[in-house]
Parts: sequence; C-alpha cells; structure tokens
Amino acid sequence: MNFTRQSPLWSVATLAFFLCGTTAVRTADTKPAGQLPPQPWHLADVWWTFEETTPHFESLEVDVTVDRDVPDTFNLYISPCGIAKINGLDFYGGLQSNINGWANATNQTRVHPGKGAIFSRWSNDKKTPVGLENVRVAGTNCLVESAGYEGEFASVRRPFAWTKGSYTYQIAKAQTEVVDGKTNTWFTCRVKDTAGQVHEVGSLRFEGADFTFWARHAAFVEVYSTAKIPHSEIPEVKVSFAYPRINGQFPKLKSASVVHTGPGERSGAPDAAKAVAEGSSVVVTVEPIFERTSSERRHSLDLKVPGGPS
Repeated sequence: MNFTRQSPLWSVATLAFFLCGTTAVRTADTKPAGQLPPQPWHLADVWWTFEETTPHFESLEVDVTVDRDVPDTFNLYISPCGIAKINGLDFYGGLQSNINGWANATNQTRVHPGKGAIFSRWSNDKKTPVGLENVRVAGTNCLVESAGYEGEFASVRRPFAWTKGSYTYQIAKAQTEVVDGKTNTWFTCRVKDTAGQVHEVGSLRFEGADFTFWARHAAFVEVYSTAKIPHSEIPEVKVSFAYPRINGQFPKLKSASVVHTGPGERSGAPDAAKAVAEGSSVVVTVEPIFERTSSERRHSLDLKVPGGPS
C-alpha cells in the first residue's frame, strides 16, 4: 500500500457526524469497548480462482462502481486489482481518496494532492529494491516512490478526481526493450471514467518479454493511514467489482470467495463491511461496525461468469 504506516492504536470511542451531506462517518457505537487494530484495515478481500492460468498476458481490466462521492477527508482505497501476478511478480492498484508520494526521484518530500489512482509492483523476492528507473510517469503531476516498508516496491500515482460513478481500471502491456542485454517490458495503467475519458496513470517495467497471468485475482476495500490523516474514519459506501477481464476475455471460474480479516490478522479490521454476489459482480457494502461470527469471516460467493449459464 502506498502510505507511511502509523501504528498506534486508538480508542473505539469515535465521533459520529456527516460530511458533505452524502458520506457518513462510521461510529463504533455497536462495538464492545476496547481498541481497534492499527490501520490499514482491509474491510473486504475478494478472491476469484480461475480454472487455469492465462499465457501471453496482454491486459487486465476490472470495472468498478462507487455509489457515492467519498471526500478526501477519508483514506479510502478501492482496489480492483488487489493483487495480481505475472511470472511470479506481484502488482496492484486502484483508486485512493488520498494518494501520496514523491514529486520525483530527487525531491522525496512526501506530498498529498488528494484523490488519484495508483499502480505498484514488487520485486520477485520482496527484498531486492525496485529502482525508479522502472517507473515512467504519464505527466508532470505524477508522483513516484521506491521503498521497502511493505516489501521492496516501486510505484506511480497520479491525481484523478474520481467520484460517484463507474470506472474501468486497466493494466496493459506496452513496449518490450533490451537494455544492457536484459529484456524488460513496460505495462501501462489507465483508468476510464464514467464519461468514457481515459486517464493514463503511468507505467512500470517488469523483467521479461512473455508473461503468464496466474490463476487467481483479488480486489479489496481498505481504510489506510497517512501522515496527513493518521487515523482515518470509515466512510459509508457501496462498491461493486465486476468480473475481471484478462486479455479481453472472462476466464473460467473455479470458485469465488471473500475474506474479512479480523483483529490479530495482517491488515485486520473492525467488522464494517459485507460482500455478496450479484450476478457476475461482487458488491461490498461498508456499514456501521457490527460483530461478525467466525463463519461469516470467510465464505464463498455464488458468482456467475458473464455470458455463462444463469
């Protein structure tokens, strides 16, 4: 995740009020007294498991719909690409209500321009640094980062004032190059908005020329921490993730599920979201904090493949 972690715990006695008349700040009124885990909070992790891998990977596209505006007074991360692997290399990305990063390689002062989109990748072993030579910006307002606080990664981010509506998050293969005898390929991140306008975020370079996409995909909804907002409230919102398209096709589904991590788990969160299958989409609804039973923490989703039998 592209933020500086802030680890202190904070009380569940939070304020309840409304922002902009549209987005309700969550309260902990229904949660027993105690303390919440440190952020980031993965409110819902959605998993698709496919029947097979996809060779000769060219593109990933996931449509996502947000039912209301979420102001940048929250740290909300909507990730249609929660984690993906090509040739064993991890990448992820999505929409954030507060992107942050460095203006460039020489000016590493962290800046917080507000809403935007991000695209990040990790090294194969998560220990070898991924330098900024592997990052290509799409404009002068892009931010970058190369760091190791969540495993060694490199990232590009770009301001983008997303709001209520539907978006397509895309990662597409670009040019392959040979430099100093090493073959690498650039992949470009774009977001298409409700009006059909395409916003290029930037590109990351991966080792190799031909790539195989793994037999899984993930998406998530997260509340995270930044230096600007160390302890973000949880906004009320409904997010719909459509079925992933890989190389323009819907891969055959083996199973689908959702995980709601709890306290004590990595990225454990207060129970404030539910996920259900609606046809071929997964709908995550963020709502007042409640007490979830253990059987509800991990469960399957009866998801349909677009164009398949009903």
